[in-house]
Amino acid sequence: MAHTTDANNDALAPANTQRSYQIKRSQLPLSCPLPEQKLWNSHPRVFLPIDETGEALCPYCGTHYVLVD
Repeated sequence: MAHTTDANNDALAPANTQRSYQIKRSQLPLSCPLPEQKLWNSHPRVFLPIDETGEALCPYCGTHYVLVD
């Protein structure tokens, strides 16, 4: 039996290809990688607190997120 992953889903973007992302409140709660990114070849999905400071840094990959609205 073959195990399918999001690796075959071309609608999803590759994960961790940028070092900084701008996030809107409509995208909260914030996770890295983002829900529209492939998870199969990235680190485990982690939810990041961004509400208080307007910024968050992923502890796994170092990607910087900025809340823009």
